[in-house]
Amino acid sequence: MTSQAENDLLTRVGPDTPMGSLMRQYWVPACLSSELVADGDPLRLMLLGERLIAFRDSTGRVGILDHRCPHRCASLFFGRNEEGGLRCVYHGWKFDTAGNCLEMPHLPADQDFHDKVKAKAYRVAERGGLVYAYMGEREVAPPLPALEAMLCPPEETSLSARQRECNWLQALEGDIDTSHFSFLHGGKVAVEDIDPQHPERFQFTDRAPRLHVKRTDWGTMYTAYRPAQPGYLYYRFGHFAMPFWALFPNGPLTDNVLVQGWVPMDDTHTMTFTFSWKRKTPVLGFDKAGEPLPLLERITPTLPNTADWFGRWRSVANQDNDYLIDREAQRSISYTGIAGVFPQDSAVTEGMGEISDRTLETLAPSDLMIVMTRRRLIEAARALRDAGTVPPLVDDPETAFEARSGDVIAPADQPWLEAYEETLQQALHPVMLRAAE
Repeated sequence: MTSQAENDLLTRVGPDTPMGSLMRQYWVPACLSSELVADGDPLRLMLLGERLIAFRDSTGRVGILDHRCPHRCASLFFGRNEEGGLRCVYHGWKFDTAGNCLEMPHLPADQDFHDKVKAKAYRVAERGGLVYAYMGEREVAPPLPALEAMLCPPEETSLSARQRECNWLQALEGDIDTSHFSFLHGGKVAVEDIDPQHPERFQFTDRAPRLHVKRTDWGTMYTAYRPAQPGYLYYRFGHFAMPFWALFPNGPLTDNVLVQGWVPMDDTHTMTFTFSWKRKTPVLGFDKAGEPLPLLERITPTLPNTADWFGRWRSVANQDNDYLIDREAQRSISYTGIAGVFPQDSAVTEGMGEISDRTLETLAPSDLMIVMTRRRLIEAARALRDAGTVPPLVDDPETAFEARSGDVIAPADQPWLEAYEETLQQALHPVMLRAAE
């Protein structure tokens, strides 16, 4: 059981908390590049419990600043993004993307001291359609994350953002809880309705998999396994990579190039960023007659973004409308009556409360991956706090480059890690494919 003290350590991410300090060792995804336009509107960002403003200046550079002007703490959200900087509307102080004060127009020239003032600003990097912030204290920032899906050619990569209105960890744990797919998402799917050649059918011939779990250099990994055809096992491999990345099985391991990051906005709101290779094998979505499986949509609509702190990338189906649950559909064609994988996951994780009380849990063998991942996070946060030990992947993010999730069918007498490594050697690697072209 997770104690209250452990739960607090795992879930609190503000400045000077153990988990917040751990996450500030890494580059943290902040927003999509497309959300910022040169000389366009400033963007409110809530990130690791801090209220920030992002903007793109006239030359295309991105700045991420504390939202409070260092003069009188007026919010820079109302600032004028113009001519290479963001100008506070209260007294006209202007700041560049590094937080340097450029002008103090309300002061006489002999009283101007702009060169002595700097707004709190975080270092920024931009790659593959995503803006990252480094919120740590190192003089030289560490390397950017290097999971494979992030490094695919941008034109071959799908990148999306969605908000989950609960703590980051309970959101992430849904991605490493493999057995829930056969119930929450596919509980009404009958095996006889699935193409007999489709490997994912084994999730419905046996809905109670067994698990192997393992600590890794990048975090943790698991495989869930079930009987396949005689003499073979059906494996679903997945990973957790520090500090908040999940690689979940979503097709064959040979080409399932994806990663999902569960980035804490604050203790009770999470932004997820998903990279997926467009050329990967499509996931299970149709029955053997070619008809869509009911309410199993992988892409569901979002509300129009608004300018408030939590107004971005919210699902149309959300807790305000009970995720548009259709009770008649639940009785007849769908296990949940909720349309779409993301809203289904949101209903159960947000329904736990803003921060789940893990002292009330009754864990089972199917939760081995979740237990090991919590242990890994707690140990890393304590080691950083107590001994200054640098967490995994901060200085060597390329260690996780070849971590891959996905399905494998292998002989029952073959060791599971051997089956994983053997299949990985045969896998397609988009980055390498592009280099060879």
